[in-house]
Amino acid sequence: MSFKMATLNSRFPPCRQEKCSKSPRIGAEGSIKANQKFSDFFRHFLARSVARRRQLKGWGVAALAGLALAGCAMGMAPGGLSKDSPPEVKQQAVEARAVARWEALIKGDIPAAYAYLSPATRATTPLDVYKAKHKMGMYRQVKVDSVDCEGAVCTVKLTLRYDYKRFKGIETPLSEHWVIEDGQAWFVN
Repeated sequence: MSFKMATLNSRFPPCRQEKCSKSPRIGAEGSIKANQKFSDFFRHFLARSVARRRQLKGWGVAALAGLALAGCAMGMAPGGLSKDSPPEVKQQAVEARAVARWEALIKGDIPAAYAYLSPATRATTPLDVYKAKHKMGMYRQVKVDSVDCEGAVCTVKLTLRYDYKRFKGIETPLSEHWVIEDGQAWFVN
């Protein structure tokens, strides 16, 4: 028996396709193939096999992650964070994002830390260049000392604790600049 590749991937027996092409009730040959493709595609999602359940589970997780990222992009208020937001709201949002960025760097998750860069900074700094700037395993702890916001620009003063060769627990004060743009606070490198 010789089977076409389409019949091997289909859940329908090979004779179904031959019967359909001889059926007087179905219209032109093109509509038969379109109906078969639609049926195969639709049945793909209704399949009860382990592989299909895993695929649907993966797509569900991806969809939820996308919704979560979309929610994070909206900021604190329904309209998002803006330069006209109250100073306390801006300070809290910027402090939370600065700490989250440094926690990602402490864990060694460079792509997550890269996501906090402003869109303009990401456009000019590729991920591999950003990775080269940070030595993983040396950052230990970060503490935010103050956040000052004026309009759409915020300055975060923090203390970073890190290890360098034989010197452990070095504390260095840092000053970071964050901008509020598109409803979110972004780190400007």
